[in-house]
Amino acid sequence: QVQLVESGGGLVQAGGSLRLSCAASGRTLRSYGMGWFRQAPGKEREFVAAVRRSDGITSYADSAKGRFSISRDNAKNTVSLQLNSLKPEDTAVYYCASSSTSWGAYAPLYDNWGQGTQVTVSS
Repeated sequence: QVQLVESGGGLVQAGGSLRLSCAASGRTLRSYGMGWFRQAPGKEREFVAAVRRSDGITSYADSAKGRFSISRDNAKNTVSLQLNSLKPEDTAVYYCASSSTSWGAYAPLYDNWGQGTQVTVSS
């Protein structure tokens, strides 16, 4: 089973950038479909971005398109999420997740989840 640990969250002003990282131990992330989700206070967890294990194809929520970018670093066994042009509505806990069988925007597809990292965007 893979263990996931997110890092890179913090407080940033609107328009700023952050780079979130998801480090894995136990298994190589190359074998997994990977996703990023987020959950804001009082709201349900929502999909942000995902990358397919076989060919690196990516998928984004409409709110993330053009601003966020998901990428893998197989050598470091990490998956990153670059957040640009941040808005106050991006404030949430961001979670990394892995799927041994699939990928995409549907949270139940994912087997393992990290503990999350807080992103706060001030106006």
